[in-house]
Amino acid sequence: MLDFVVCVGGIYVCFLTWSALQERVTTALYGEDHQRFRFTIVLNMLQAMAAALVGYVYIHFIQRKPMLKMNRHRWKRFFQVAVLNSSASPFGYMALRYINYPTMTLAKTCKMVPVMFMNKILYRRHYPSYKYAVVAMITTGVSAFMLFKSSEKSKSGSLEAVENSLYGLLLVLINLAIDGAVNSTQDQIFAEDAEITGQHMMCLMNLCSTVLMAVWLLNPFNPELVSAARFLHTHPQALVDIGMFAVCGAMGQCFVFYTLARFGSLTLTTVTVTRKFLTILISVFYNGHKLNSHQWSATGLVFTGISLDVYKKQTARRAIIAAAVVDTKDEKLAESEHEVLEEELLAEVDPLAACDVPELVALQTRTKDSDNRATPLGNVRRRRLVDVAAA
Repeated sequence: MLDFVVCVGGIYVCFLTWSALQERVTTALYGEDHQRFRFTIVLNMLQAMAAALVGYVYIHFIQRKPMLKMNRHRWKRFFQVAVLNSSASPFGYMALRYINYPTMTLAKTCKMVPVMFMNKILYRRHYPSYKYAVVAMITTGVSAFMLFKSSEKSKSGSLEAVENSLYGLLLVLINLAIDGAVNSTQDQIFAEDAEITGQHMMCLMNLCSTVLMAVWLLNPFNPELVSAARFLHTHPQALVDIGMFAVCGAMGQCFVFYTLARFGSLTLTTVTVTRKFLTILISVFYNGHKLNSHQWSATGLVFTGISLDVYKKQTARRAIIAAAVVDTKDEKLAESEHEVLEEELLAEVDPLAACDVPELVALQTRTKDSDNRATPLGNVRRRRLVDVAAA
């Protein structure tokens, strides 16, 4: 019981604090001169560094496994997904200048829409009918949320109508579109290379992202790094907020991994879905954002769609595991496959990670094709490799 309280408390504390700090860092006015921290590439690089370090520590000191042996092809693939990942986050940060945080959080629940679209366009993947119903519910909810936006003034004195500008939503849509390409590419990498795990993806993708952004910032014609250093020197509180922001996001991933291993995917899914809703509540009440009754109803419709998606995934996994027990008469084999399926679910649990932290995305583990061919469940899983997409 104590482990459960620690895990759930760790996820809530880390990610709710991370969300509050994300809103603060990108929207707060620092110092007597009331300046905002506008250096999104620097912020994104610090996040990537923290995520890469945590991934490395998790592999070596918690899992006690060797790091993935790299070759030219693997580096190429990791840099490919790093380019996309590094391109997505700045649009999300810039969007917060034009829309409020609850709107952005709710809009990002539509992430499955561009992910599914990119998977169908790039890799010709197919989805069950309930997925389209879920997408329709979420899209309708987000659209209704924007349609019934309040025009009352918030505590900051700015109109919600201004905060929820079309330009801000356009930036979020660009962010989600690139994220869809990121997740689709990650799925393809996992399908091609059985040795790559989610922890490898977390560590190496963020390492490559750090290298790319460092090269960009060290460009002598780019003044952002020097300007950011000068800003942090004159506004030390911003440095504290950014440091806590990066640490909370990275530490939260540790609790995600441990909760999955200790209590399973259903518990983790429940925790992460409720976390998103609590993020909206905290932002509304702590920062003074106002939502009317129609917007609360739209928010409920969005989370109903997410809950339906979670329920259908869990039902499908239990059916696959039950079939494996009947067909193979091997309970241990089914339990082993169940652990693999639980780790695959982590890719679909929390879009945070891949677009926000930067995102602990597509945390999936694959077994070798020879092992997959050995069991009926393995055959089912091998077919699913081309169908799974991060929700």
